[in-house]
Amino acid sequence: MARIPAAERRAELVAAAVRVIAADGVDGATTRRIAQEANAPLATLHYCFATKEVLFAAVFEHVAGQYREVLTRNDVHGDMAITARALLRGVMEWYLANPDFGAAIVELISWGQRQEGQQAEMVYNEASATIRTKLASAATASGRPVDPDTIDALTYIVSTLSDGFALNWLVFTDPPAAERQIELILGVLDAWIAAHLGDAPAPAARPSQASPAELVSWVSVE
Repeated sequence: MARIPAAERRAELVAAAVRVIAADGVDGATTRRIAQEANAPLATLHYCFATKEVLFAAVFEHVAGQYREVLTRNDVHGDMAITARALLRGVMEWYLANPDFGAAIVELISWGQRQEGQQAEMVYNEASATIRTKLASAATASGRPVDPDTIDALTYIVSTLSDGFALNWLVFTDPPAAERQIELILGVLDAWIAAHLGDAPAPAARPSQASPAELVSWVSVE
């Protein structure tokens, strides 16, 4: 049987950990359970990740990378208002297409806050920085100056609205209701934009979405 490259095996273990965390929580995500989910020997997991902390660090890096990819994929390169709307819609639709994501991130963020490191802060800070950069670039490209504090506030609004949607979706898992709630939340964003930027964007064409199978899963530990 062909040997699986170490990098590929690590990615499989990280993805398996995410699925286990989503299903069983951090406490139930033992290294043995993760190895079983990845169809790999336990010794292989310990070879790829010397400690549980190392595995979790890889999980948080994966989380941050996935979120960044979603934001990049949904950047429509419009003005700041249109860009904010597209980013928010893209993130919410990603949560909707990947139910494991919300469950895993709630577990991981809660776990991260109890640890000595700053993995949870790293995920949030990187996501916020990505959103802010895209909004600032859109403002510059449109030739319409926007106060930095307003860009910071809009970054926070987009992040917070998407977080609230994710938690509600995790609790109720009602797809028809979630579709309606996406439009409701976008309306909240539009109202804020109209109040602070002077106009609300027309609904932007949706960027092409990757299929659920392409939107990778997650990770966990013993």
